[in-house]
Order: sequence, then C-alpha cells, then structure tokens
Amino acid sequence: MDSYRIAVASSDGIVVNSHFGRADKFYIYQTGKNEEFSFIEERKVIPVCEGGNHDEGRLNDNLNRLKDCDFILVSKIGDGAAYAANQKGIESYEIPGVIQESVRQLLKYIKLKKLFV
Repeated sequence: MDSYRIAVASSDGIVVNSHFGRADKFYIYQTGKNEEFSFIEERKVIPVCEGGNHDEGRLNDNLNRLKDCDFILVSKIGDGAAYAANQKGIESYEIPGVIQESVRQLLKYIKLKKLFV
C-alpha cells in the first residue's frame, strides 16, 4: 500500500465535524502499511469563511499549509474550495464521523478506486 498524508477537519480531534471553510485546525495523519495510520500533528489555520464572506487569500494560504497532504477529510466543502484543493493536488472528501472510521473508509475507497484505474 502507498503511504498518504491526510488532513482531517475536526473541532475536537475525535470526529470529522468541521466544514473546510470554517475549520481553524486540521489534524494530520500518516498512513503506513496494511492500512495502518497514525496521528502526526495538529496544524492551525485561519478560517476561510467568516460572516458569510470567503477570503480567497486565506483559502490559498490554508491549502499551502496543507500542501504536503494527499487528502482532506471534512464534514462539508464547497465546490470552489474543493476545486482549488484539487488544483494543488489534494483530493477532498466529505466523510463525517469518528476520525478513525472516516480514515478507514477513505483508505478502502482509495484501494477500490485503484482497481479501476
């Protein structure tokens, strides 16, 4: 299995429960062999959305802070932010739930997706 870095939008480090644009931190996980993964670090960011306004500069800054990640797991992400992430080589997925379960779902999806590529 390949190794991946996954940024998880969470308010508490337990569940994937943050909207990408409102997240003020991401929990970074590294995958290893046999679908194992471990917590690496917490990264602080400045939320992109405040009061209904979206700050494109912050969006770019936050994505640059996550540029070493292959995937972003969130509860929600807008089309524009998802497109911007994709342009930087980061795939985003809406998989809310307990972090460990959401990461496992992502890893299963990646494995399945590779069968058809």
